[in-house]
Amino acid sequence: MLVVARPGRERDVERIFAKWELHGAPIGEVTADQQLEVRDRDELVASLPPAALADQAPEYDISALASMYATEAEPSLVLAGPRPDETSASTRDRPPLRASDGSSSSQPTTAKIGLELLELLASPAVASRRLIYRTFDQLVGTDTVVGPGADAAVMRIKGRKDGIAVAIDAQPRLAALDPFVGAAAAVAEATRNLVCMGATPLAITDCLNLGNPDRPKGAYQLERTVAGVRAACEALGVPVVSGNVSLYNATRGVDIWPTAVIGAVGHLADVTNYIPPTSGRPGDIVLLVGNANVSAGPSAYGAQHEMHEGPVGIDLALESRLQRLVLEAHERGAIRAAHDRDAGGLGVALAEIAIRDGIGMKVTLPAIRGIDKRVALFGEAPSAIVLVIDPAREVEVRTLARERDVPVWTLGAVGGDLLEVVPVLGMPVASLARAHADGLGRALGRTA
Repeated sequence: MLVVARPGRERDVERIFAKWELHGAPIGEVTADQQLEVRDRDELVASLPPAALADQAPEYDISALASMYATEAEPSLVLAGPRPDETSASTRDRPPLRASDGSSSSQPTTAKIGLELLELLASPAVASRRLIYRTFDQLVGTDTVVGPGADAAVMRIKGRKDGIAVAIDAQPRLAALDPFVGAAAAVAEATRNLVCMGATPLAITDCLNLGNPDRPKGAYQLERTVAGVRAACEALGVPVVSGNVSLYNATRGVDIWPTAVIGAVGHLADVTNYIPPTSGRPGDIVLLVGNANVSAGPSAYGAQHEMHEGPVGIDLALESRLQRLVLEAHERGAIRAAHDRDAGGLGVALAEIAIRDGIGMKVTLPAIRGIDKRVALFGEAPSAIVLVIDPAREVEVRTLARERDVPVWTLGAVGGDLLEVVPVLGMPVASLARAHADGLGRALGRTA
């Protein structure tokens, strides 16, 4: 890493390096002239304007190659997708994967929904990662305030009142259907998880993992992935401050799904004033804010039932309004808990809240035209957060949501020892917790 120190403070930087057993060496100085010079001892080996390595660097244009794949794709899918400057998207790229519309007669009966929730909680896509993260240091020099298992980690900065939150996310199943949507959704989810801890997103870093960009499809996926990251960053007001790209990834000649892995960092003005991951109390109100138009095709539930299809999309303007709403409600002290609706849909989000608090809840599903109960429970889509609030603050939060043009549904209330979703399931919280805690270990042939 290159560090530019303030003149006269070099020794301070070196002492910090030494404290952490890191090697550092002075290699140059900033000059007033617009020229970068590199020397090997006394020999000048390079001299050029710095802009030639940055904003004016040569670009490898793959747009023509990418357009070849876009032209060959199904017209209905090609026309549905946005260009890079748009803030919503529909399916453009559907790989040859087995699909189902989720409504066939082969679907399990309603009586099995509770068992399906247990299976989802135990699946590798959803199950607790404690089996993994318990094996490494989580305290990071005693700076960890909230560790693994929450929507994001919270870290203090010694000697300061403020702190940071960090999260990492990816949306490979969405990206396999539409690289633009998958990349934009990954940025949205990472920043949304920061917001669920009460942190204001500051910036992201990305790791773009794709197949062969020398082929039309690979070039198209690379172009659309970059466009998706850019559109989300512009809509949410976060810059990309670092990152890397891994290309030519394949297994037995088949390219991987175009996957943008996003790391995000957010700021807490007071590191003690975060939204706690466990804070619900009997009688608290459970709200869903954001987008309720979900589908099973790109979901973890769909993966278990051999579904993988669109259409998929993301409304980045709604995502931005949603994040601002939750941060403002938190500033007013109106939120007891917040949890992103992600893998496993609303059912898993509710179950994870109940598991964290050790308290049940009784809720009903949002009534959305054209979405049946199973899809409403397990379907996925970006831009939704489950909130737990004091009943006395419900009107205040609803007013804020209306002013910010963010949809809101009152789902029910916290209490009891069952997660009861009327009228589709009622499962003991203890059973949900066991499935969630033991699932990954069973998948790996180990116990947590």
